[in-house]
Amino acid sequence: MRYAFYPGCSLESSAKEYRASTVLVARSLGIELEEIPGWICCGSTPGHMSDKLVGIALPAHTLAAAAKMGTEGVLVSCASCYSRLRAANHAVRASEAFANQVALALGERYAGDVPVYHMLEIVAKAAAAPGFEEKIKRRLKGLKVASYYGCLLVRPPDITGFDDQEDPQTLDRVVAALGAEPIAWRHKVECCGAALAFTHADVALKLSGEILEDAKSSGADAVVVACPLCQSNLDLRQRNIERFLGIDLEVPVIYFTQLVGLAFGYSAGQLGLGKHMVNPVPLLKRRGIHV
Repeated sequence: MRYAFYPGCSLESSAKEYRASTVLVARSLGIELEEIPGWICCGSTPGHMSDKLVGIALPAHTLAAAAKMGTEGVLVSCASCYSRLRAANHAVRASEAFANQVALALGERYAGDVPVYHMLEIVAKAAAAPGFEEKIKRRLKGLKVASYYGCLLVRPPDITGFDDQEDPQTLDRVVAALGAEPIAWRHKVECCGAALAFTHADVALKLSGEILEDAKSSGADAVVVACPLCQSNLDLRQRNIERFLGIDLEVPVIYFTQLVGLAFGYSAGQLGLGKHMVNPVPLLKRRGIHV
């Protein structure tokens, strides 16, 4: 399988370990990733909150480039990028008049017909297929995981269509396929505060703190995420959350591709686990998972 790979801004900077683990997992699954030439920022939240045309034209530019590559579709790892690229497809298909505005902005017409997949969708499909068990070199038995989907994978459902918007199970099934235990908890689709961390830090700290508190009180050893911004809010800012709320957390926050990579036998160094503020390696060793 060959996909046009859209890393987006985060995987080029603050989430390099997410990119590294995505590439390793894709390789193990026999998936070829070809980076989209000339890709640009999807605009994320600031883009579409500032101007609708800009918010759609930015991801449409990248999708138009991908359309020329002849792949199975676009594969992304960032939940925000996934949301914006799928929103561009939806907007262009929904209104011919708006599609004309986008074409004028791009200097070319994009039909909104390039499929967009999140890496989690691809991994989940592989996990349900014959032969996946043979790829597992290190079963993650004894590890209790809170599968955190956040906002943008499952909402709005008419754009993403990813999974049930209230109780998604895709990530939970992947976790279980690796031998770990997905726990039941209440905050799996609650917002972490996203970009409010830059403008209203107190709001983001409160929301992220509630997520981590629920995961810990529900018995999770770690939180597993599929979004760079969620990972940043829950991990990078965890010490700030502890001071803000007056609590102790020490909850590792791991990208799902890192978890899959561990099961596939890659080392902590290859997967960039040591880059997290809350180092998950000591926890993994306590659970008998040698990395």
